[in-house]
Amino acid sequence: MSTKAHRKPVAPPPPAQTASASRVVLVAAVTAVVAGLAGGTIGYLVGSPSASEVAVAEMRQADEVRDKQQVEDLTAMAKSTAEELDKVLAAFVLAVPQDPAAQPQPAVPEIVHGWQDVVRKVAEKHADSPSGMTATNVARGGFRSAVNALSAALDSYAAVLALPEDQRKPLLDLVARQRTTAITMWSVAATQLDQLNVDSGHGHQHAYLTGTPGDGSIPADNIPEGTE
Repeated sequence: MSTKAHRKPVAPPPPAQTASASRVVLVAAVTAVVAGLAGGTIGYLVGSPSASEVAVAEMRQADEVRDKQQVEDLTAMAKSTAEELDKVLAAFVLAVPQDPAAQPQPAVPEIVHGWQDVVRKVAEKHADSPSGMTATNVARGGFRSAVNALSAALDSYAAVLALPEDQRKPLLDLVARQRTTAITMWSVAATQLDQLNVDSGHGHQHAYLTGTPGDGSIPADNIPEGTE
């Protein structure tokens, strides 16, 4: 009688379990990739400025460039204007002294008309008022108002000269006050302009009137021009 060898059957690996483990690994990997991409996108969106923020920043930069140029242009015009006005004011102060005790040196009407023409042309230059930053607009408006006030003082003086001499004194006092107001207004604007130049990197720039010392004018500081 033959004897058969008995062998233990070998159990095959559980395919279902192996596939399941692989799917778990794959899902985890995909999830990690997606999470990484999402996190990067969120971080980019959070860190990047919005379209409106970019537009606002560009507008501010454009305003700064425009205003810096306006400050330069206004400074050049104010300095040239101050030179023209100083010539008129030096003679105007002699004709109508601020000091009541001083002896006036009346000007003839033809001379006064010449002063009026000078100031009228200056007023035309300052009539233009381009929009700029608030501080620049204030300085520009101050210069324009000062020139107009001086023009009014000269018109008053021309009218006074048409009166008999014994009627002029009270009105001459009014003319002197009008002129002082104009000079003071110019001085305030020049101080504002000086600070604007410092703020914009040009250093101190002086456009003060010098033809009427003590007559409402504010003297320039002792800091050299161009010094911050």
